[in-house]
Amino acid sequence: MKLKKNRKYNYKPRYYKGEGSPYELKHKFDDYRKTINPPKGIKNKWNAAVDEYQNNRDEKVNKRVFIIAGILILLFLILIGFDLSIFFPKS
Repeated sequence: MKLKKNRKYNYKPRYYKGEGSPYELKHKFDDYRKTINPPKGIKNKWNAAVDEYQNNRDEKVNKRVFIIAGILILLFLILIGFDLSIFFPKS
Protein backbone atom coordinates (compact mmCIF):
# COMPACT_ATOMS: atom_id res chain seq x y z
CA MET A 1 0.00 0.00 0.00
CA LYS A 2 1.26 3.36 -0.91
CA LEU A 3 0.18 6.31 1.24
CA LYS A 4 -0.89 9.55 -0.35
CA LYS A 5 1.45 12.50 0.34
CA ASN A 6 0.07 15.74 1.63
CA ARG A 7 0.38 18.63 -0.76
CA LYS A 8 1.93 21.84 0.41
CA TYR A 9 0.22 25.06 -0.52
CA ASN A 10 2.58 28.04 -0.47
CA TYR A 11 0.38 31.08 -0.82
CA LYS A 12 2.03 34.43 -1.35
CA PRO A 13 -0.05 37.59 -1.71
CA ARG A 14 0.17 39.30 -5.05
CA TYR A 15 1.49 42.69 -3.86
CA TYR A 16 3.60 41.55 -0.89
CA LYS A 17 7.24 42.54 -1.27
CA GLY A 18 8.78 41.40 2.00
CA GLU A 19 10.82 38.53 3.34
CA GLY A 20 9.17 35.36 4.58
CA SER A 21 5.49 34.86 5.07
CA PRO A 22 3.30 37.82 6.03
CA TYR A 23 1.13 35.40 8.02
CA GLU A 24 3.90 34.09 10.24
CA LEU A 25 3.05 34.49 13.92
CA LYS A 26 6.08 35.78 15.77
CA HIS A 27 6.35 37.73 18.97
CA LYS A 28 7.99 41.12 19.00
CA PHE A 29 10.78 40.21 21.42
CA ASP A 30 11.59 36.65 20.27
CA ASP A 31 15.00 37.71 18.96
CA TYR A 32 16.07 39.02 22.37
CA ARG A 33 14.92 36.20 24.65
CA LYS A 34 16.65 32.95 25.48
CA THR A 35 13.62 31.22 27.00
CA ILE A 36 11.54 30.92 23.83
CA ASN A 37 12.24 27.19 23.49
CA PRO A 38 13.63 26.24 26.88
CA PRO A 39 14.64 22.70 27.72
CA LYS A 40 11.86 20.60 29.14
CA GLY A 41 11.44 19.96 32.81
CA ILE A 42 10.70 22.24 35.73
CA LYS A 43 14.30 22.48 36.93
CA ASN A 44 15.65 23.43 33.49
CA LYS A 45 12.87 25.98 32.94
CA TRP A 46 13.58 27.53 36.35
CA ASN A 47 17.33 27.66 35.66
CA ALA A 48 16.75 29.29 32.26
CA ALA A 49 14.45 31.94 33.78
CA VAL A 50 16.90 32.73 36.61
CA ASP A 51 19.77 32.94 34.12
CA GLU A 52 17.81 35.36 31.93
CA TYR A 53 16.93 37.48 34.97
CA GLN A 54 20.53 37.59 36.23
CA ASN A 55 21.96 38.50 32.83
CA ASN A 56 19.54 41.39 32.43
CA ARG A 57 21.51 44.60 31.90
CA ASP A 58 18.60 46.92 32.73
CA GLU A 59 19.02 47.96 36.37
CA LYS A 60 15.77 49.96 36.35
CA VAL A 61 13.78 46.77 35.90
CA ASN A 62 15.53 45.07 38.81
CA LYS A 63 14.90 48.09 41.04
CA ARG A 64 11.24 48.19 40.00
CA VAL A 65 10.81 44.50 40.84
CA PHE A 66 12.28 45.02 44.32
CA ILE A 67 10.04 48.04 44.96
CA ILE A 68 6.91 46.15 43.90
CA ALA A 69 7.90 43.14 46.03
CA GLY A 70 8.48 45.43 49.05
CA ILE A 71 5.08 47.09 48.65
CA LEU A 72 3.36 43.72 48.36
CA ILE A 73 5.10 42.42 51.49
CA LEU A 74 4.11 45.57 53.39
CA LEU A 75 0.48 45.19 52.28
CA PHE A 76 0.52 41.55 53.35
CA LEU A 77 1.87 42.45 56.79
CA ILE A 78 -0.82 45.11 57.22
CA LEU A 79 -3.49 42.66 56.06
CA ILE A 80 -2.57 40.00 58.62
CA GLY A 81 -2.36 42.59 61.40
CA PHE A 82 1.39 42.49 62.03
CA ASP A 83 2.58 45.15 64.46
CA LEU A 84 4.63 47.50 62.26
CA SER A 85 5.66 49.70 65.19
CA ILE A 86 8.80 47.57 65.74
CA PHE A 87 10.29 49.12 62.59
CA PHE A 88 9.92 52.73 63.83
CA PRO A 89 11.95 54.35 66.65
CA LYS A 90 10.11 55.12 69.87
CA SER A 91 9.79 58.78 70.79
